Formats: sequence, C-alpha cells, structure tokens
Amino acid sequence: MSGFNLAPLEEGDFYWNEDGYRVFTEQFHLKRGYCCKSGCKHCPYHYDKKTDSFKQ
Repeated sequence: MSGFNLAPLEEGDFYWNEDGYRVFTEQFHLKRGYCCKSGCKHCPYHYDKKTDSFKQ
C-alpha cells in the first residue's frame, strides 16, 4: 500500500479485547492524524457511523 506512512505501533496504541481483536486507542488515532470513518470505539474525531457525520 503506497501512500501510507505510519510509525510502528507503540505501547498504548492498542489492546486485545476479550474476543481476541486488536482495538486501537485514542492515542493511536491521534497519532495517525485522521478519521478512517470505520466507527472505531476510541475515535477522537467523534465520527458517527450510523449517520455518517461528525458530532460536535
């Protein structure tokens, strides 16, 4: 994938949930610098996937 230039994952960027999925933290999303519009649990950009909009 060209065009993506992410730093390596660091401690605090994610955790494993009880189902074995990697869950990215607010720290990771802020470091990435944009919203991916996937409805992430810890999205600091306040994106609502149901309405496809950003909450104020």
